[in-house]
Amino acid sequence: VERCDVVLENYRTGALARLGLAYEEARKRNAGIIYCSVSGFGQDGPYRDRAALDLILQAESGMISVTGEPGSHGVRCGTSVADMTAGMYAAYAIMLALRVKERTGRGQAIDVSMLEGQLSLLGTMIGGYLADGELPEPMGTAYKALLPYQTFRTKTRDLALAVGSEKLWKVFCPVIGRPELADDPRYRTNAERARNRDPLISTLQETFLTRSYEEWEQLLLQSGIPVGAINRIPEVVDHPQVKARGTLVEMDHPRAGKVRMVGVPVRLSETPGAVRTPSPMLGEHTEEVLRGLLGMGAEEIAALKASGAIR
Repeated sequence: VERCDVVLENYRTGALARLGLAYEEARKRNAGIIYCSVSGFGQDGPYRDRAALDLILQAESGMISVTGEPGSHGVRCGTSVADMTAGMYAAYAIMLALRVKERTGRGQAIDVSMLEGQLSLLGTMIGGYLADGELPEPMGTAYKALLPYQTFRTKTRDLALAVGSEKLWKVFCPVIGRPELADDPRYRTNAERARNRDPLISTLQETFLTRSYEEWEQLLLQSGIPVGAINRIPEVVDHPQVKARGTLVEMDHPRAGKVRMVGVPVRLSETPGAVRTPSPMLGEHTEEVLRGLLGMGAEEIAALKASGAIR
């Protein structure tokens, strides 16, 4: 701890305190230590001792209740959004704390709650409910505040459409061959379209089924209307934009051989990041850590191996 800048832990609340490794003990040995604890529900409150995995937090936070098709009981997000959000907030908080340490020399404890990370993602829905009492429900791919803003079926494949302004709406209607919709009093403004959502969506769905996705994509893009394909993972892997940007990288793995994976998703002009090595094998750096960080000698490490404590 004396030689560390940051401690990052994801144990059940209180587990490290029972081992004598709580923040209060760590800062006695290093006043500048930044001690980040990531847990399901935070370090205090009635749920602090509960075990939590991604699914549990998606459920408890309300995320599942607003995800899925209309009228459904809700579904889990397609990826582990509660886990990843907590990790990103932890990284962000650690950088903030390091910046403070640069100025003051003092460290601090960081409490990251997976629950609160999910609430931050649901901020607009929670804010709307607190303002007007209207209960958010699953809407499939649709969006309450804009319309049309959802997916539609075509002759070939589904498309995603985002008509995000009144200006685009007036362009959109003649492009799809339905100029009368722009002047229909039920649909003149976004608010009116929202009030008459069902008949409008039904009309648009009938229209989109008259052509292929490829035809619609060309027509809409030429007119500046945001549109995209509903891709599956194999199509994403072969996506021309993904290939052009070199988003997928190839790596030599000591056991699996050559493997492809997603690279660094942010690009800095002066210090670009890169995936340079695969994730370490179990125990690969144990001796390096024990020697370099803890100052253990060969005999001590050999004794730990003999006891089965390390590999």
